[in-house]
Amino acid sequence: MQTLTSRQEEIVTTSIEIIASEGVQHLTIKNIAQHIGISEAAIYRHFKSKMDILLAILSNFKETSREAIKTAVSGNSSYIDQMELIFFTHLKIFSETPSLASVIFSEEIFQNDERLANEVYTLMQANYTRIVEIIKKGQQQEEIRTDISEEQIATITMGALRLQVNKWKLSGFSFNLKDEGEKLWKTIRKLITKKQD
Repeated sequence: MQTLTSRQEEIVTTSIEIIASEGVQHLTIKNIAQHIGISEAAIYRHFKSKMDILLAILSNFKETSREAIKTAVSGNSSYIDQMELIFFTHLKIFSETPSLASVIFSEEIFQNDERLANEVYTLMQANYTRIVEIIKKGQQQEEIRTDISEEQIATITMGALRLQVNKWKLSGFSFNLKDEGEKLWKTIRKLITKKQD
């Protein structure tokens, strides 16, 4: 990931907040400049277009997500505990930056632009592949049940996280995401843990 300057970070953060509070249709260079209190020309010195700002948002989240997974697998914990850490870390990311959920889970932003759609798909696929690898190792170590495929367990886990974050976002952030997410994870953990004979 390309390191952002402090001004670029400000532009990215402001853009996320605009999308979350006003919708993607209000994400314009003019609007960003007004929110920050600088000229439109100043924005263009840091990003060539609105598209580049959106790509920077995705790139930033991709790196954060990649680091979360890297941290989870770097220790000596069990494979199911690695999955738990990844799940909880993503809950923490969204809890601390609610507006990010409005961007990352907004089909409206990505469905009409092939570059953005490809970037989101690449991000999802990379996370999915890494989680499938963890599950597969957990199955080999007889921590995770083997009567369900690693792909299906990954889909259930990632889908549950996404649904929980979307419910939270659509409710106007009316409940504690981390608390509800932890309850959800306990259920997932029960469902996927291999029963010992």
